[in-house]
Amino acid sequence: MIDGWARYVGDPGDFADPKIKAKYKRPPESYDLPIESFGFLYRITDGDVYTSFRQTQQDYRRDNETLIPYGKPFPWADVIIYGEYDATAPLNFNFTVQDDFRVSKEVTNIEYIQQPQLLYGLTVYKANNGIDSETGEPWKSDTLTSDRMIHKDQAGNIKTYIDCQFTQHINSCHHMFYNDDWHIKVWISYSRTYLPQWQEMEGRVMQILDSWRVTREGKLLGKQIGKA
Repeated sequence: MIDGWARYVGDPGDFADPKIKAKYKRPPESYDLPIESFGFLYRITDGDVYTSFRQTQQDYRRDNETLIPYGKPFPWADVIIYGEYDATAPLNFNFTVQDDFRVSKEVTNIEYIQQPQLLYGLTVYKANNGIDSETGEPWKSDTLTSDRMIHKDQAGNIKTYIDCQFTQHINSCHHMFYNDDWHIKVWISYSRTYLPQWQEMEGRVMQILDSWRVTREGKLLGKQIGKA
């Protein structure tokens, strides 16, 4: 059993009215019940999945105690998978990126400017070219000025969208990508230390999902990654 969570289509959200939650009755679980989203943890360094009663549980606790307090790279990524059931919705971040940059400029007067050099194959955008216009110095806070990075497919559509902190004790990245074959959006959060492995992470997440595929009778089609 993999440790994680799942929300089915129609389930009330975390912030739904308690009365609605109390009245809601989820249909019997089956492989035909569409999943809205689900999440899990995986270790970037070797691709293993966090599972209770395995070595991964002990490793995760140890890493929390010995790495995070000292600002050392934390090798675990938080992953959320979102099902995309609207066949008319584009599986890209073209509008999202454009709108994020528009809001930044109109609301906070911060303009995101494309940088001349790629970073690990990603196109990079920095807030005001990385300079606080009020001080003329590099940003000392990244609350509204995180670095933004994108990657396009051959058709020119933005399939990967990443934003990363750069002023924190431990800088983190929020990384989203679409997978056309599975019709899903994936969200990953991890230490910026592992940004160079962004493509490997996308591939690994899909490998994990592929290893969890089952028949309608619930029989695994392959070797499950993270099996206890």
